[in-house]
Amino acid sequence: MRPEINKSWQMTGFGLSRLEPAEGTIPESGPRDLLVRIKAVALNYKDRMIVDGVLIPDLAFPFVPTSDAVGEVVAIGGEVSRFRVGQRVLGQVIADWPDGDAPPVLHKHTLGSSLPGTLSDYVLFHEDAAVAAPPSLSDAEASTLPIAALTAWFALVEATRPIPGETVLIQGTGGVSLFALQFAAAFGLRAIVTSSSDEKLERARKLGAWQVINYRTQPAWDEVARDLTDGAGIRHVLEMVGGDNARRSLNALGADGRLSVIGLLGGMELSFPIIPFLQNRIVVQGISIGHRRAFERMNEAIETLAIKPVIDKVYGFNEVPQAFEHLESGPFGKIVIAGSR
Repeated sequence: MRPEINKSWQMTGFGLSRLEPAEGTIPESGPRDLLVRIKAVALNYKDRMIVDGVLIPDLAFPFVPTSDAVGEVVAIGGEVSRFRVGQRVLGQVIADWPDGDAPPVLHKHTLGSSLPGTLSDYVLFHEDAAVAAPPSLSDAEASTLPIAALTAWFALVEATRPIPGETVLIQGTGGVSLFALQFAAAFGLRAIVTSSSDEKLERARKLGAWQVINYRTQPAWDEVARDLTDGAGIRHVLEMVGGDNARRSLNALGADGRLSVIGLLGGMELSFPIIPFLQNRIVVQGISIGHRRAFERMNEAIETLAIKPVIDKVYGFNEVPQAFEHLESGPFGKIVIAGSR
């Protein structure tokens, strides 16, 4: 018999001090719902932006944050056909995007923002918004996949075609960046990684980076990147910063290059000159995670390629504030919170 209390962390207002433990009832499964006992939750920077009131300023309280989680199916609705009790599953963050073109209004049904999040003992996933977790990964490892891994996969594999030998520049060593590095190495791309830490860059080399650039000691990193390609420029840049950083990203790109816009740590707007953008026929694409079919293809590739997510630290369920604080320090890889059960 399942316990009747559903422990969670809820926002009662904006700010980390207003993220508090709470108790409620276990949700009832609808006809096509999975009741999932959460085993691990992975944090993304957007979770901190939501907690701080930056991303969704009109959020209604109380609210359970976070979107990335793995868990065990403990009950199913009467019409469920894709899963069975006992399976380990991951939630599809954009719950109404199964395949193909994105829904007309993106993020209308998104875990941890427009839909309640996963920082609870038990959550409901619609069967069409869930995928099987890769068997080779632990709970902590699997929990990191829904946003960070799928965003990197979608940018490198779904939105374009990876061609062995081409260069990709990856900014930083956070969750998305390290997944991008691992995928790039697996597909034979020459990955250049930027960071302000020599120690992190050395670790990136061990994960398969072709070249590394410390942008603190080499602030004109775009010119350094061009030099590394004998002046031809980078084929694909994963823009993790936004703001004025996009100017250097544009300058680093070669003819017919691609700029995948993923992060906004440095500003909520992009800024770059138009002429080189036109002359070099640059493609700029915003990456907003990806659809369920891409998630399934990625999980198959993770199994085949034996890719292991990089986790900086795992926190207990009672250490949620500390986990969010660690997120601010620039971890190498992912921060994970273990389930309470």
